Amino acid sequence: MNDKKIHEDQKYINGLMANNTFIIQTIYDKFAPKVINYVKQNSGDAYDAQDVIQETIITIYNQAKQKNLQLTCPFDAYFFLLCKRKWLNQIKKSGRKEVTINEEVLSKDDEAQVLTFETSIFENKQVLFNEMFQQLGDACKDLLKASFKINSMEEVAKSLNITYAYARKKKSLCIGQLTKLVQASPKFNQLKY
Repeated sequence: MNDKKIHEDQKYINGLMANNTFIIQTIYDKFAPKVINYVKQNSGDAYDAQDVIQETIITIYNQAKQKNLQLTCPFDAYFFLLCKRKWLNQIKKSGRKEVTINEEVLSKDDEAQVLTFETSIFENKQVLFNEMFQQLGDACKDLLKASFKINSMEEVAKSLNITYAYARKKKSLCIGQLTKLVQASPKFNQLKY
C-alpha cells in the first residue's frame, strides 16, 4: 500500500488502537446494524452477528497493532466485507444452508476487497501460528510467552530461573521447532499470497 492515500476513516483504526471508547461505540452504532441485518438474512441471529462483529474488531485491532494497518478505503466497506467473510466461513463450517447474497449490499470498492483479503490472510496466519504454538512443549511455550512480553532476554532468563545463555539457545531451538511445525502444516501453503 505504498503510494496509496490514507482514507479519512483511518480515525476508526487509530481509535481502536487507542482503545477510544467513543470511537468503538461509534463503530457499533454506525456499522453494526448493517452486519446484524446481513447475518439475520443469512441463517443467523443478533447474537451470531454480535460475535462476528466482536471477532472482526479484534482482528482489525491485532492487524493494526502488528502490521500498522493503513486504511485506504471507507471503513464501512472494509468492516462489512470482513464481517461478511467471517460469517460465510462460519456458515460453511457449521453446514448451515440458506445463504442469501444480496449483491447490492456488497461494496464494489476494490480497495476494500484488497484490504479485506489481506486481513483474512493475516487472521489465518494468526490462527495457524496459535494452533502450532499449542503443539510445543510447556518449556518452549513458557519461554516464548515470556520473550513476547519481556524485551530483555536477561529478564526472561531471570523470570524463568534459568541462565541467560540457556534462555537464548532454548529460544532459538523453540522458534526453529515452531517454524517447522508451521511450515509442515497443510494450511501453510494455502497462506502463501
